[in-house]
Amino acid sequence: MLYYLFQYLEEFDFPGARLFSYISFRSAMAVIISLLVTMIFGRRLIDYLRRRQIGESVRTLYLDGQNQKAGTPTMGGLIIIAAILVPVLLLCKLANVYVLLLIFTTLWLGAIGFADDYIKIFKQNKDGLSGKRKLVGQIVLGIVVGLSIYLSPDIVVRENVKIETKDVKEILGDNTTQVDQSVNQSVNDVKSLKTTLPFLKNNEADYSKVVWFLDADKYGWVAGLVYIIVVAFIITAVSNGANITDGLDGLAAGTSAVSASTLLVFAYVSGNVIFSQYLNIMYIPGIGELVVFTSAFIGATLGFLWFNSYPAQIFMGDTGSLTIGGIIAVLAILVRKELLIPIFCGIFLVENVSVILQVSYFKYTLKKYGQGLHLFYMAPLHHHFQKKGMPEAKIVTRFLIVAIILAVVSVLTLKIR
Repeated sequence: MLYYLFQYLEEFDFPGARLFSYISFRSAMAVIISLLVTMIFGRRLIDYLRRRQIGESVRTLYLDGQNQKAGTPTMGGLIIIAAILVPVLLLCKLANVYVLLLIFTTLWLGAIGFADDYIKIFKQNKDGLSGKRKLVGQIVLGIVVGLSIYLSPDIVVRENVKIETKDVKEILGDNTTQVDQSVNQSVNDVKSLKTTLPFLKNNEADYSKVVWFLDADKYGWVAGLVYIIVVAFIITAVSNGANITDGLDGLAAGTSAVSASTLLVFAYVSGNVIFSQYLNIMYIPGIGELVVFTSAFIGATLGFLWFNSYPAQIFMGDTGSLTIGGIIAVLAILVRKELLIPIFCGIFLVENVSVILQVSYFKYTLKKYGQGLHLFYMAPLHHHFQKKGMPEAKIVTRFLIVAIILAVVSVLTLKIR
């Protein structure tokens, strides 16, 4: 809203109005506003939930300090959602298809998570929303996102981008108008299902090649179907990974902020003609607007961490964990970096895999030996370290260090091929 207001004021040479045309300025403002919203709204929400005695019901897992968490206010994901949407609505180009998809993702998964938390707390049903209903909701989101990318005329990649050397110094900033004017007229915006293959010299792959044996003119829709299935799987896996990771104070919020910082870099370089040409990566018109959204997301998760760090004053609940995982997944898909998710979301992946391995091994040994055995003391992995006697704060800190290392490796893939 403010973006459009100041765009209008710029026509009258209003002092400072032009600042809002710069992605870097709006991104910085998004971080500040999201932090302010978190601090103000967060404290009030915590006080309200405490007055209403809306607290976490902790399962008995025989972990150190577990009983102290009982009664801690939950549904704190509402803080994250508000802190994302307020700066996005104020500062983003709301007509941008990428921003609209992420707003839909935030509201959709936020509603699913809220329904789950509501059933657990107010209906006194510890199981919450059934797993099947959650899964259906995540798949529906995947279908919407996948279809939008496949069908929307506004979601394209640009080929044959060439920049005049004399214009480089002028356009290295955020002024996309100058950038577009300096691009050689031979550019070609095309619909494509291309994605990025990390560590390879020719680092682009096309989902349409999966069905290379079919006639593209007659059966091109099959590639689109394959892509939609992949998108739905990624969104489901990452959102559930964030949900599983949300078991220690500050763990999900901290690792999500690190992953989002990686995606912010990808969105910026992919949406800038100069950097995309220099790095020899896909230039995606309009994707730079996601830098503002991602900045708001980072500010929201860091602001929530203010209250969620050990010892937590509030938990995000499924309202927050499903939402932040889904946002990260959709962001990665939109910037065509979904194949890098196992790296920069490595913590989510390991947490997910530890649960799968634990359950699979237990069932295998139960069937073979008549007695179920465990690979870990407890799954997901962070509880394994708790069972070994490691303090909760130390586990979170070490996981964050690993997440930062993985984020750096992910960014390095822009040059390492």
